[in-house]
Amino acid sequence: MDLISGLPDDMALDCLIRVSYQQFPAVASVCKAWKTEIQSSEFRRRRKIAGHVQKLVVMVQARVDSEKPGAGAIKGTLNPVYRLTVCEPETGLWSEMPSIPGLQGGLPMFCQIAGVGFDLVVMGGWRPDSWKASNSVFIYNFMSAKWRRGADMPGGPRTFFGCASDSRRFVYVAGGHSEEKNALRSAFAYDVARDKWVPLPPMARERDECKAVFHNGKFRVVGGYCTEMQGRFERTAEAFDVATWRWDPVDEEFLDSATCPRTCVDGGDDDEKVYMCAPAGEVMALEGGTWRSIAKVGDEMRSVAYVRPWEGKMLVIGSSAYSEPHMGIVLDLKTGHRRKLEIPQNYTGHVQSGCLLEI
Repeated sequence: MDLISGLPDDMALDCLIRVSYQQFPAVASVCKAWKTEIQSSEFRRRRKIAGHVQKLVVMVQARVDSEKPGAGAIKGTLNPVYRLTVCEPETGLWSEMPSIPGLQGGLPMFCQIAGVGFDLVVMGGWRPDSWKASNSVFIYNFMSAKWRRGADMPGGPRTFFGCASDSRRFVYVAGGHSEEKNALRSAFAYDVARDKWVPLPPMARERDECKAVFHNGKFRVVGGYCTEMQGRFERTAEAFDVATWRWDPVDEEFLDSATCPRTCVDGGDDDEKVYMCAPAGEVMALEGGTWRSIAKVGDEMRSVAYVRPWEGKMLVIGSSAYSEPHMGIVLDLKTGHRRKLEIPQNYTGHVQSGCLLEI
């Protein structure tokens, strides 16, 4: 049976790979042949080679009540409700994802998210109905536009852990703290397709409020602090080599200064750099073991909440001051040129975390 009647399959496939990700569920419902085709790894490979992959920045963002004065200034409100929002940085389009079934009160606060293929994985956080830490896992598939429940994170609830994905199969989790507020050394890998958690050897250090990146085939856990050093961040980092299944020796001076590594982020598959936004508003890039300043976010954005590089550019989300509406800029990492990103008012809420998906 032809994919499209009267057309060679190669030509029909060339039509299908141009479809927007928002139309995937509709395309899959047309017939079994279309559903099988768009769910195949070959479809995603050809879509990427042809340049039709769409880059989506998914964020855990506070909901804004546009009916209230100063609607964007919700970071300091008592009980903000968080939802998942999507920014398409190439087009500037914003949208809201479907809510997780059974979580009418919004996303768990401080949950972490990661992208693997066509899946978005949501892990942990404080449930808004009880404010208790959770080890729950929820997965949204962009192909079917449906949520499913994943296997719980092992080891009990943990908060403020680091997580990163290899974008293809695994999400890696490390550090954070237990319900007893003890910093953790434990780490795990989650096989999304098999819905299975695999333990990693423990880290050399306890790392509460750490940040994680997946960089050059290694899961790197940056900064954080041990139980006895509450809030006093380290400059150190340690990397798990997935090829050898071992942790490298601790890098005692990975960061230039002992600071919260919240904005530390990898450059993606085609960029070997690691980036971070310094407190002074400078965008720093790590090359050859040395951090150097490559751009500035500008004086109007004094509090940076989230950064995400892609193809020589960087999306920066932040605000002028605590509790002010969030704004966005797009930085050209080669020239330093800044372009304001137009954000609809109902998407100016505080951003807690985010990730990049290529769909």
